[in-house]
Amino acid sequence: MLSTERFVSHLAERGFGPYVGVPCSFLKPLINYIIDHDAGNYVAANNEGEAIAIASGACLAGRHPIVIFQNSGLGNTINPLTSLNHVFQIPLLLIITWRGQPGTSDEPQHHLMGEVTRSVLDAIHIDNDLFPEDDAELRTKVDAAINHMRRTGLPYAFIMRKGALAGYQLADPEDSETPGRFAGRELIVEPRGDRLMLRSEAVKLIADSVGQEALLVATTGKTARELAEYRDRPNNFYVIGSMGCASSVALGIAMHTPGRRIVVLDGDGAALMRLEAMVSIGHYLPKNLVHVVLDNESYESTGGQSTLSRSVDFCGIAIACGYRTAGSVISTQALERLLTQDTCETDGPHLIHLKIRQGSDPNLSRPSIPPWEVAARFRRASAENLAEPAKTRGIAWME
Repeated sequence: MLSTERFVSHLAERGFGPYVGVPCSFLKPLINYIIDHDAGNYVAANNEGEAIAIASGACLAGRHPIVIFQNSGLGNTINPLTSLNHVFQIPLLLIITWRGQPGTSDEPQHHLMGEVTRSVLDAIHIDNDLFPEDDAELRTKVDAAINHMRRTGLPYAFIMRKGALAGYQLADPEDSETPGRFAGRELIVEPRGDRLMLRSEAVKLIADSVGQEALLVATTGKTARELAEYRDRPNNFYVIGSMGCASSVALGIAMHTPGRRIVVLDGDGAALMRLEAMVSIGHYLPKNLVHVVLDNESYESTGGQSTLSRSVDFCGIAIACGYRTAGSVISTQALERLLTQDTCETDGPHLIHLKIRQGSDPNLSRPSIPPWEVAARFRRASAENLAEPAKTRGIAWME
């Protein structure tokens, strides 16, 4: 059994943090200790896939996150691990609890995943080892994890068995009373007109309006391709896979680059796929985040099949989740005003819901820069002119 204090202290010494994840009873000592001693270093996610995406954003912002979750949720992580972390070489340290470990007694729902946990990780090329059991193993195994992530740019997983960490009870239980929330407001709601912008027109207007220092995150599909074709730059991150994760990646970036404006270009289908991201954005309230949903009511990249967005009030959802402002617009004038005035003059997060029409250039190109270079240059760009002390951004063992 390993001391929880010793484990957390050693990882802090090596530059790791924050911890992002979903609770499990095996993780109780770890989560409770972090909450008591450094509550801001723990980010609660709504599911395991969202945790991977938020942590990936934190990594792009220069941090070295740890993602913690139960193996029952391993399936939720496969999409971002394979199409985000593997493709862009974004290394994360994973701590995955081993419910249903063969030879142990556990609930029926854990038996199958307990049998296949390590083989699933092997299948998606995530190197893994058992969680360290004592101080001697701690240093050796953490060194091995760091060396692997530095060499490959890929995540590494520790598999935690029951009782691996010494018990720890919260010294100061969290206040159960609901905190007061800012009453969000809708800035503009325009009636739908006859002439809607194309997505490419909207992307160009957004890129021109947000300023040179802004960091842009573009969702998978034609949105990322149109941004790359119009104005490729180190400040852009193109999410070419992991559909629905762009806003969570942007949240992770925004939380750890407070001095920079973060604008995420989302799609209606992508936003609907992972609505939990809006809950987290509204909860953590990053002042510097602008969330733009480009809504053409279709999955255009796959042939124009309809999404369900025509029956969804994105602004209402955003306000209910805690966004500071939300506006639904169609005109270039209203969009430009939101980007250059309203969202700049007040703290975020802000939602801009823009109705657009279908259509794109049939000869639209794809980003020519390799994904791992997109991630590397974005990481460098996110650190430029940052007022935040370097020590809070971790030790750059990846460089």
